[in-house]
Order: sequence, then structure tokens, then C-alpha cells
Amino acid sequence: MFELIGKPARGKTCEAIQGILAKGEEIMEEYKGTVALDAGLISSAQAVEHYEMARYGTLVAWANQLGLTEAVPLLQATLDGEIATDQKLTQLADASANPKGKTVKAA
Repeated sequence: MFELIGKPARGKTCEAIQGILAKGEEIMEEYKGTVALDAGLISSAQAVEHYEMARYGTLVAWANQLGLTEAVPLLQATLDGEIATDQKLTQLADASANPKGKTVKAA
């Protein structure tokens, strides 16, 4: 991706993700040894996925607007992967972590 736009890749700390991870650690401490732990961990993982989905969705839109046609499929593939992971986490939650609270499907 960075090669396509002629920029060097560099890392940067994301305070939002750091906050989501900290919340996950709180859940692990608070629910350690309880049946609610798995559901809490799945919800934390989904929070990360939702954040990533929002970011990659925005990047796809920006790439389209900027005419970076080579970048769009790369970003879209990553977005699709994030969506698939979120769906798998939902299936896991429905199947085992919180079967009594199955996700309500919109009509």
C-alpha cells in the first residue's frame, strides 16, 4: 500500500485501540474464573474488529475519492477480512459464550 503512494510505512500508537485493549484486560480481571469471561473476551475482540472496520472502510472511501485504484482492492480485502472475523466472533458467541442471548437478527 505504502509503495503505491510512494511513502515509507511507519508505526504509530493508537490511543483508541490502547483503550479497547485496556478494557479487555479489565474484563479478564473482573470475570476471571466465571462463565462470563468468554463472552467478555469476545466482546472485547469485537470492539477491536469494529474499530478496524471503521478505519478500513474510511480508507477504502478515501482511496476511491483520490483515484488510488490500485490501493482499493488491497484495502477492501483487509476490510473484508475484518468483517469475516467479526462474523466468526458473533457465531462463536452465539454458539458457546452466550447461547441464551443469541443475536437478534434485524427484520
